[in-house]
This record gives sequence, structure tokens and C-alpha cells, in this order.
Amino acid sequence: MNPKLDWSKIDTVLLDMDGTLLDLHFDWHFWMEYLPQAYAEKNALTLKQASEIIHSKIQDQQGTLNWYCLDYWSDTLQLPIAELKRELKHLIQAHPDVIDFLAKLKQMGKHVIMVTNAHRDSLAIKLEMTEIGQYFDHLISAHDFGTPKEDIRIWSEIQTVQPYDPKHTLLIDDNLHALDTAQQYGIEFLLCATHVSPKLDKIDPQGFEHFESFKEITPL
Repeated sequence: MNPKLDWSKIDTVLLDMDGTLLDLHFDWHFWMEYLPQAYAEKNALTLKQASEIIHSKIQDQQGTLNWYCLDYWSDTLQLPIAELKRELKHLIQAHPDVIDFLAKLKQMGKHVIMVTNAHRDSLAIKLEMTEIGQYFDHLISAHDFGTPKEDIRIWSEIQTVQPYDPKHTLLIDDNLHALDTAQQYGIEFLLCATHVSPKLDKIDPQGFEHFESFKEITPL
């Protein structure tokens, strides 16, 4: 499916980061494999025990800002989460054709805003390891407002720092709950990025317009 976007009607592009612009394998590997190993070593547990504990704690926080908050997990697990993430930073990479897409938006004069649930420390590591940062007019972390994209209030909070017209705005995200709240808020153009990583299953877009490769949606 190739989404048909009328770029003449889009002034602002809101872009998610993890899974959408960047390969989600880094985050999946960190939270599902690397962190349980570190937790097991610190607490003299088996890897299976540590994995069960961490996965249970993660599930309990799903859909909340804590789920994405490195400070919360550092306190909860008594581990330096940001430092541990840096040990794996070589795995961080953008999806193919992302830079071409971002460069084209800049060339067209679109207002490009990152809106990520990622903690600022995590955002900093990813900007350090990729070239995406230079293409954005503004970088917004949901932690700036204390509310995740799963909460409809964030879309009006963004207006306080970067005003935009929802009727002329495109949101691209792999988070279906974020797409849902954006739709409720009135953001006109919504795209689900289904190909979060070559190593992970594709997202079921559940009725949202969707794409796999940024080549499919890069303006000509």
C-alpha cells in the first residue's frame, strides 16, 4: 500500500523517533536482553528470574510516561540505565531512506517537529549516533509536559511551544495509541510506520494509512 499524501495541504510534520525513524532493535535488545542480564548479575539471580521481574515491571507501566522514563527505571531497578544504554549505542541506526525523506521535507520548507516519548537522556544518545537531529525545527520529548502521546492532552501542550494547525498537520508514528489520540484531537493526516525493525514483527496498522519504507512516502 502506497499512501497518497497531498503535500500541498501539509504544513507541519510531526515525527516519532523510535521504531519510526530509528530501528527499534536497539531498544528491544536493551530492555528484553541486555538489562535483564545486568539486573541478574547485580542481584545474584538467574537470567530467567531477572527477565521475569523486569518484564513484569515494564508491563505494569505500559502506556504511562514511566514506561519511557530512564530516571524511573534507574530508581526502580537501582541500575544506571542511561550508562547501560551507552554501552550499546553502536546498535543505534536510522531506517533506510530516512535521511533522504527528512532532507526533502527541509527542502520543501515544511515545519518538522520530533515528538517522542523517549526520555531526554535517551534522545541525546540517539541524536549523537545518527544524523537526524539537524533536519528538525524542534525536538519535543513527552517528558517536557509530563504526559505521553497516549494521552490526548499532549497535542494541545505542543501548541504552547510550537503552534500548528491540526488540519494541515501530518503525524507519522508506529504507536497506535498515539495515532488514536492524535486522531481524536483532530490531526488530519496520520500514517502508521509498520516496519519498526528487520528483526521484529511488523505493526498491524489497524485501519490507519500505513507504509513500510520511507521511499514510499518521500515527496517527488
